[in-house]
Amino acid sequence: MDTLTSAERVKRRRDKMRAAGLRPVQLWVPDTRRAAFAEDCRRQCEAIAKAGTSTKAQEEAEFWERASADAWDDLG
Repeated sequence: MDTLTSAERVKRRRDKMRAAGLRPVQLWVPDTRRAAFAEDCRRQCEAIAKAGTSTKAQEEAEFWERASADAWDDLG
């Protein structure tokens, strides 16, 4: 039996995925374990809530709601 290193196994798997027409993508997401994460969320939610009280903000929200309605319907 041929014993492969972990690097060789990863390379083989990636080669197979590329041969199947796929490519790797790296995603960076917020670190929810970070101490300031909850505070950042609270601050951003407050900013959104304050911005959403103007007539212009409400009109924009309604526009995007109508524009994205079909996309959401397709998911359900």
